[in-house]
Amino acid sequence: MNLDSDHTVGGILKKPLPLAFSALTLALVLPFAPIGCATLAIATAPAKKPILDDSAATQAAERAFWAALHGGKYDAIGETLELYQRSYLANPNAAMSAARIGWLHTWRVAERARLAAAPATITDDIVLGRRYFGEAVSLAPGESRFLGFSASMTMAEGAVHKDQSLSRRGYFQMNEAITAWPEFNLFTAGISVAGLPAGDRLFTEGVERQWENLDVCVDGKVDRSDGRFGAYMTMETHTGRNRACWDSWIAPHNLEGFFLHMGDMLVKSGDVAKATVMYQNAKLPRNYGTWKLRDVLEDRLAHASEYVATFREKNGAGVPDPTKRPFWASSFTCTGCHQD
Repeated sequence: MNLDSDHTVGGILKKPLPLAFSALTLALVLPFAPIGCATLAIATAPAKKPILDDSAATQAAERAFWAALHGGKYDAIGETLELYQRSYLANPNAAMSAARIGWLHTWRVAERARLAAAPATITDDIVLGRRYFGEAVSLAPGESRFLGFSASMTMAEGAVHKDQSLSRRGYFQMNEAITAWPEFNLFTAGISVAGLPAGDRLFTEGVERQWENLDVCVDGKVDRSDGRFGAYMTMETHTGRNRACWDSWIAPHNLEGFFLHMGDMLVKSGDVAKATVMYQNAKLPRNYGTWKLRDVLEDRLAHASEYVATFREKNGAGVPDPTKRPFWASSFTCTGCHQD
């Protein structure tokens, strides 16, 4: 806009500007002043720098964490969280402390079937789990296990709020996690959508991802017309990315739990024959004899066809015995793999 000589002399204002011009200037300029300052202040804030916390307090919290998880001590979650929360408050730049807090919140909500009546506030564990896994990812962006759990809890929080944007963000974050470590995160992806209706596209994709998990674990292609896994048991390893596929100190019954979960997903999908093969596969690991869910597995094998309707009807929510609910809605969603 050019001003004529009635308003300026040598660039110096000699008359008041027209009201319309003044208002337009204020409208264009004023909103950007505070926004610019805020954006700049946030952008230039110092980033958190990750640290490895091996303090005595954190070591004590770590021992309590594994004693609770390996012991299946759901009631110990609260006191273990207290230990790790104190540790985190003292050293909030420790990625593993943030992740442990995230895992404990996840465990509490995942196995809520243990409770006589889960309170509505149990969903707060989803919100907190996502927040702490997000912090862990920020501090350790190369740790794809943290990324997978963060994605799972993001999708779960999206479901709580009926927020499609948040759910989709979690879904695509999960895809990133799968690309980074498929042997670990394909299972996480499957269990994250197992509670959806059997006809849902994402549930079908979740079943497919369990088959893909088997494929990447054997560096090949498992015969889907058969599904028997016995021929691959000699491939067991405890090094490299494929270590996530087998029983280990971290998850003493990882493979047993995987096959029970996959069998339950197949039952829900209506493929009872393939589910039965997966249940039989759960007996293959040498640690099977010490697995505390052997009776659950035998019950599945004996009554697989009867469980189709049960698993499809609100994931067995009305079934009094939580061990007769599908893996992802049971009292052993985490401990099915991690309990000694």
